[in-house]
Amino acid sequence: MTMRGAFLRLLMQEDLNFLLTNRIPRRLATRIVGRIAAIEHPLVARPAVAAWRFFSDVDLSDAETTRFASLRDGFVRRLRPGARVFDADPAVIASPCDAIVGAHGRIEGDRVYQVKGFPYRLGDLIPDAALVERYRDGSFVTLRLTAAMYHRFHAPADLTVEGVTYLSGDCWNVNPIALKRVERLFCRNERAVIETRLDSTSMPMLLVPVAAILVASIRLGFMDTERSLREQGSARVPCTARAAKGDEMGWFEHGSTIIVFVPRGVTLDPALAEGAPIRAGMPLARVSGAAGDAD
Repeated sequence: MTMRGAFLRLLMQEDLNFLLTNRIPRRLATRIVGRIAAIEHPLVARPAVAAWRFFSDVDLSDAETTRFASLRDGFVRRLRPGARVFDADPAVIASPCDAIVGAHGRIEGDRVYQVKGFPYRLGDLIPDAALVERYRDGSFVTLRLTAAMYHRFHAPADLTVEGVTYLSGDCWNVNPIALKRVERLFCRNERAVIETRLDSTSMPMLLVPVAAILVASIRLGFMDTERSLREQGSARVPCTARAAKGDEMGWFEHGSTIIVFVPRGVTLDPALAEGAPIRAGMPLARVSGAAGDAD
Protein backbone atom coordinates (compact mmCIF):
# COMPACT_ATOMS: atom_id res chain seq x y z
CA MET A 1 0.00 0.00 0.00
CA THR A 2 1.30 3.48 -0.86
CA MET A 3 1.89 6.13 1.79
CA ARG A 4 -1.04 8.10 0.37
CA GLY A 5 -3.32 5.05 0.52
CA ALA A 6 -2.31 4.26 4.10
CA PHE A 7 -2.90 7.87 5.17
CA LEU A 8 -6.32 8.04 3.53
CA ARG A 9 -7.29 4.70 5.06
CA LEU A 10 -6.39 6.11 8.49
CA LEU A 11 -8.46 9.25 7.84
CA MET A 12 -11.47 7.17 6.86
CA GLN A 13 -11.45 5.25 10.15
CA GLU A 14 -14.94 6.12 11.36
CA ASP A 15 -14.27 7.53 14.82
CA LEU A 16 -11.26 9.56 13.68
CA ASN A 17 -13.01 10.85 10.54
CA PHE A 18 -16.06 11.96 12.52
CA LEU A 19 -13.85 13.67 15.09
CA LEU A 20 -11.73 15.50 12.50
CA THR A 21 -14.60 16.61 10.26
CA ASN A 22 -17.35 17.35 12.78
CA ARG A 23 -15.98 17.88 16.31
CA ILE A 24 -14.25 21.08 15.29
CA PRO A 25 -15.60 24.65 14.95
CA ARG A 26 -17.40 23.85 11.69
CA ARG A 27 -18.43 27.38 10.74
CA LEU A 28 -14.99 28.79 11.50
CA ALA A 29 -13.25 26.04 9.52
CA THR A 30 -15.58 26.66 6.59
CA ARG A 31 -14.88 30.41 6.60
CA ILE A 32 -11.13 29.85 6.80
CA VAL A 33 -11.09 27.33 3.96
CA GLY A 34 -13.31 29.62 1.88
CA ARG A 35 -10.85 32.50 2.30
CA ILE A 36 -7.81 30.34 1.57
CA ALA A 37 -9.52 28.84 -1.48
CA ALA A 38 -10.07 32.30 -2.97
CA ILE A 39 -6.43 33.44 -2.65
CA GLU A 40 -4.71 33.63 -6.04
CA HIS A 41 -1.16 34.29 -4.85
CA PRO A 42 1.03 31.37 -6.07
CA LEU A 43 2.60 30.84 -2.65
CA VAL A 44 -0.85 29.96 -1.30
CA ALA A 45 -2.70 28.71 -4.36
CA ARG A 46 -0.11 26.20 -5.60
CA PRO A 47 0.31 24.21 -2.37
CA ALA A 48 -3.46 24.37 -1.74
CA VAL A 49 -4.24 22.95 -5.19
CA ALA A 50 -1.48 20.34 -4.79
CA ALA A 51 -2.87 19.22 -1.41
CA TRP A 52 -6.41 19.00 -2.87
CA ARG A 53 -5.21 16.89 -5.78
CA PHE A 54 -3.20 14.61 -3.47
CA PHE A 55 -5.86 14.00 -0.82
CA SER A 56 -8.90 13.78 -3.10
CA ASP A 57 -7.26 12.01 -6.05
CA VAL A 58 -9.14 14.36 -8.38
CA ASP A 59 -9.47 13.41 -12.06
CA LEU A 60 -8.96 16.45 -14.31
CA SER A 61 -8.88 14.58 -17.62
CA ASP A 62 -12.18 16.14 -18.73
CA ALA A 63 -11.55 19.63 -17.28
CA GLU A 64 -11.47 22.66 -19.55
CA THR A 65 -8.08 23.55 -18.02
CA THR A 66 -5.81 22.05 -15.39
CA ARG A 67 -4.18 25.36 -14.48
CA PHE A 68 -6.01 27.10 -11.66
CA ALA A 69 -5.37 30.55 -10.23
CA SER A 70 -6.75 29.44 -6.85
CA LEU A 71 -8.10 26.41 -5.06
CA ARG A 72 -11.60 27.79 -5.64
CA ASP A 73 -10.98 27.80 -9.38
CA GLY A 74 -10.23 24.08 -9.15
CA PHE A 75 -13.41 23.40 -7.18
CA VAL A 76 -15.64 25.26 -9.65
CA ARG A 77 -13.81 24.19 -12.80
CA ARG A 78 -15.72 23.84 -16.04
CA LEU A 79 -15.53 20.77 -18.25
CA ARG A 80 -14.59 20.46 -21.90
CA PRO A 81 -17.57 20.80 -24.30
CA GLY A 82 -19.29 17.45 -24.68
CA ALA A 83 -17.79 15.97 -21.51
CA ARG A 84 -21.31 15.36 -20.14
CA VAL A 85 -24.14 14.28 -22.42
CA PHE A 86 -27.71 14.61 -21.14
CA ASP A 87 -30.26 11.97 -22.13
CA ALA A 88 -32.36 13.59 -24.87
CA ASP A 89 -35.56 11.67 -24.06
CA PRO A 90 -38.02 14.25 -22.63
CA ALA A 91 -39.51 11.53 -20.41
CA VAL A 92 -36.16 11.07 -18.66
CA ILE A 93 -35.15 13.19 -15.67
CA ALA A 94 -31.36 13.23 -15.71
CA SER A 95 -28.92 13.48 -12.83
CA PRO A 96 -28.15 17.18 -12.31
CA CYS A 97 -24.58 16.49 -11.20
CA ASP A 98 -21.71 14.07 -10.85
CA ALA A 99 -22.27 12.26 -7.56
CA ILE A 100 -22.33 9.16 -5.44
CA VAL A 101 -25.89 7.85 -5.18
CA GLY A 102 -27.06 7.86 -1.59
CA ALA A 103 -30.38 6.90 -0.04
CA HIS A 104 -33.23 6.87 -2.56
CA GLY A 105 -36.68 5.39 -3.08
CA ARG A 106 -40.26 6.09 -2.09
CA ILE A 107 -41.23 8.82 0.35
CA GLU A 108 -43.28 7.11 3.07
CA GLY A 109 -45.96 9.73 3.57
CA ASP A 110 -43.64 12.57 4.47
CA ARG A 111 -40.83 10.37 5.83
CA VAL A 112 -37.51 10.30 3.97
CA TYR A 113 -34.28 8.48 4.85
CA GLN A 114 -30.78 9.94 4.96
CA VAL A 115 -29.45 6.37 5.46
CA LYS A 116 -31.18 3.15 6.49
CA GLY A 117 -32.63 3.56 9.97
CA PHE A 118 -32.23 7.35 10.03
CA PRO A 119 -35.45 8.97 8.82
CA TYR A 120 -36.35 12.63 8.68
CA ARG A 121 -39.57 14.46 7.94
CA LEU A 122 -39.93 16.31 4.68
CA GLY A 123 -41.49 19.13 6.66
CA ASP A 124 -38.27 19.50 8.66
CA LEU A 125 -36.28 19.93 5.44
CA ILE A 126 -38.76 22.11 3.56
CA PRO A 127 -40.44 25.05 5.37
CA ASP A 128 -43.62 25.03 3.27
CA ALA A 129 -46.55 22.75 4.16
CA ALA A 130 -47.99 22.99 0.64
CA LEU A 131 -44.70 21.76 -0.85
CA VAL A 132 -44.61 18.89 1.62
CA GLU A 133 -48.07 17.78 0.52
CA ARG A 134 -47.07 18.08 -3.14
CA TYR A 135 -44.33 15.46 -2.68
CA ARG A 136 -46.05 13.22 -0.14
CA ASP A 137 -45.69 9.56 -1.18
CA GLY A 138 -43.45 10.60 -4.08
CA SER A 139 -39.83 9.59 -4.58
CA PHE A 140 -36.40 11.00 -3.75
CA VAL A 141 -32.74 10.54 -4.67
CA THR A 142 -29.80 11.75 -2.59
CA LEU A 143 -26.74 12.72 -4.64
CA ARG A 144 -23.47 13.32 -2.76
CA LEU A 145 -20.69 15.31 -4.44
CA THR A 146 -17.22 14.54 -3.11
CA ALA A 147 -14.37 17.06 -2.94
CA ALA A 148 -12.80 15.55 -6.07
CA MET A 149 -15.89 15.78 -8.25
CA TYR A 150 -17.07 18.32 -10.76
CA HIS A 151 -18.96 20.82 -8.57
CA ARG A 152 -21.41 22.38 -11.03
CA PHE A 153 -25.00 21.20 -11.33
CA HIS A 154 -27.37 21.36 -14.28
CA ALA A 155 -31.05 21.28 -15.20
CA PRO A 156 -32.18 17.63 -15.15
CA ALA A 157 -34.96 18.42 -17.66
CA ASP A 158 -36.40 21.34 -19.60
CA LEU A 159 -37.87 23.33 -16.74
CA THR A 160 -38.81 26.63 -15.18
CA VAL A 161 -37.56 27.68 -11.75
CA GLU A 162 -40.55 29.07 -9.85
CA GLY A 163 -38.96 29.96 -6.53
CA VAL A 164 -35.92 29.63 -4.28
CA THR A 165 -35.85 29.62 -0.48
CA TYR A 166 -32.56 29.81 1.42
CA LEU A 167 -32.43 28.21 4.87
CA SER A 168 -29.58 29.05 7.21
CA GLY A 169 -28.10 26.20 9.20
CA ASP A 170 -25.10 24.24 10.38
CA CYS A 171 -22.41 22.67 8.21
CA TRP A 172 -22.06 19.06 9.34
CA ASN A 173 -20.10 16.78 7.05
CA VAL A 174 -22.49 14.91 4.74
CA ASN A 175 -20.37 11.79 4.23
CA PRO A 176 -21.83 8.34 5.12
CA ILE A 177 -20.01 8.30 8.46
CA ALA A 178 -21.79 11.46 9.64
CA LEU A 179 -25.12 10.43 8.13
CA LYS A 180 -25.08 7.31 10.33
CA ARG A 181 -24.43 9.34 13.49
CA VAL A 182 -26.24 12.68 13.21
CA GLU A 183 -30.04 12.47 13.15
CA ARG A 184 -31.88 14.75 10.68
CA LEU A 185 -28.53 15.97 9.40
CA PHE A 186 -29.83 17.47 6.14
CA CYS A 187 -32.51 19.34 8.10
CA ARG A 188 -29.82 20.91 10.30
CA ASN A 189 -27.51 22.08 7.51
CA GLU A 190 -27.61 25.19 5.37
CA ARG A 191 -29.62 24.52 2.22
CA ALA A 192 -31.66 25.93 -0.63
CA VAL A 193 -35.10 24.78 -1.77
CA ILE A 194 -35.37 25.20 -5.54
CA GLU A 195 -38.92 24.81 -6.83
CA THR A 196 -39.13 23.84 -10.51
CA ARG A 197 -41.77 22.71 -12.99
CA LEU A 198 -41.10 20.56 -16.06
CA ASP A 199 -41.96 22.15 -19.39
CA SER A 200 -43.11 18.86 -20.92
CA THR A 201 -45.82 17.96 -18.38
CA SER A 202 -46.02 20.88 -15.91
CA MET A 203 -44.98 18.36 -13.24
CA PRO A 204 -43.29 19.91 -10.20
CA MET A 205 -39.81 18.81 -9.13
CA LEU A 206 -37.77 19.94 -6.17
CA LEU A 207 -33.98 20.30 -5.99
CA VAL A 208 -32.48 20.83 -2.54
CA PRO A 209 -28.74 21.61 -2.53
CA VAL A 210 -27.37 21.05 0.98
CA ALA A 211 -24.16 22.70 2.10
CA ALA A 212 -21.63 20.98 4.34
CA ILE A 213 -18.40 21.63 6.19
CA LEU A 214 -15.90 23.56 4.03
CA VAL A 215 -18.61 24.51 1.50
CA ALA A 216 -17.90 28.23 1.25
CA SER A 217 -21.12 28.95 -0.63
CA ILE A 218 -23.85 27.76 -2.97
CA ARG A 219 -24.18 29.82 -6.15
CA LEU A 220 -27.18 29.84 -8.47
CA GLY A 221 -26.52 30.98 -12.04
CA PHE A 222 -30.11 32.13 -12.65
CA MET A 223 -29.84 34.53 -9.70
CA ASP A 224 -27.19 37.04 -8.62
CA THR A 225 -23.98 35.01 -8.80
CA GLU A 226 -21.90 37.87 -7.40
CA ARG A 227 -23.35 37.00 -4.01
CA SER A 228 -23.53 33.63 -2.35
CA LEU A 229 -26.99 32.31 -1.61
CA ARG A 230 -26.64 32.93 2.13
CA GLU A 231 -26.09 36.65 1.51
CA GLN A 232 -29.54 36.95 -0.05
CA GLY A 233 -31.34 36.01 3.15
CA SER A 234 -33.97 33.43 4.05
CA ALA A 235 -37.03 34.85 2.30
CA ARG A 236 -38.53 32.94 -0.65
CA VAL A 237 -37.52 34.55 -3.93
CA PRO A 238 -40.05 33.99 -6.75
CA CYS A 239 -38.54 33.21 -10.15
CA THR A 240 -39.52 32.63 -13.76
CA ALA A 241 -36.12 31.39 -14.92
CA ARG A 242 -36.18 28.93 -17.84
CA ALA A 243 -33.50 26.25 -18.27
CA ALA A 244 -33.09 23.64 -20.97
CA LYS A 245 -32.00 20.15 -19.99
CA GLY A 246 -28.25 20.25 -19.35
CA ASP A 247 -28.05 24.02 -18.82
CA GLU A 248 -25.91 24.99 -15.86
CA MET A 249 -27.97 26.01 -12.83
CA GLY A 250 -25.30 26.64 -10.21
CA TRP A 251 -22.35 25.29 -8.30
CA PHE A 252 -20.92 24.49 -4.88
CA GLU A 253 -17.58 25.96 -3.82
CA HIS A 254 -16.70 22.50 -2.49
CA GLY A 255 -18.42 19.10 -2.58
CA SER A 256 -21.81 18.59 -0.95
CA THR A 257 -25.26 17.06 -1.61
CA ILE A 258 -28.31 17.59 -3.81
CA ILE A 259 -31.58 15.86 -2.94
CA VAL A 260 -34.06 15.50 -5.81
CA PHE A 261 -37.78 15.12 -4.99
CA VAL A 262 -40.45 14.09 -7.50
CA PRO A 263 -44.19 13.51 -6.94
CA ARG A 264 -46.18 10.31 -7.29
CA GLY A 265 -46.24 8.84 -10.79
CA VAL A 266 -42.51 9.19 -11.41
CA THR A 267 -40.45 6.00 -11.59
CA LEU A 268 -36.84 6.05 -10.38
CA ASP A 269 -34.34 4.48 -12.74
CA PRO A 270 -33.89 0.81 -11.76
CA ALA A 271 -30.13 1.07 -12.32
CA LEU A 272 -29.70 3.41 -9.33
CA ALA A 273 -27.65 1.76 -6.60
CA GLU A 274 -26.62 3.21 -3.27
CA GLY A 275 -22.89 3.87 -3.22
CA ALA A 276 -22.57 3.80 -7.02
CA PRO A 277 -21.22 6.77 -8.99
CA ILE A 278 -23.43 8.64 -11.41
CA ARG A 279 -22.55 11.39 -13.86
CA ALA A 280 -24.49 14.49 -14.79
CA GLY A 281 -26.84 13.64 -17.65
CA MET A 282 -27.37 9.98 -16.81
CA PRO A 283 -30.98 8.81 -16.20
CA LEU A 284 -32.36 9.40 -12.73
CA ALA A 285 -36.10 8.87 -13.23
CA ARG A 286 -38.83 8.60 -15.86
CA VAL A 287 -42.03 10.64 -16.09
CA SER A 288 -45.13 8.83 -17.31
CA GLY A 289 -47.07 10.69 -19.98
CA ALA A 290 -44.18 12.89 -21.14
CA ALA A 291 -43.59 13.31 -24.84
CA GLY A 292 -41.28 10.54 -25.94
CA ASP A 293 -42.43 8.15 -23.22
CA ALA A 294 -42.85 4.72 -24.72
CA ASP A 295 -45.39 3.63 -22.09
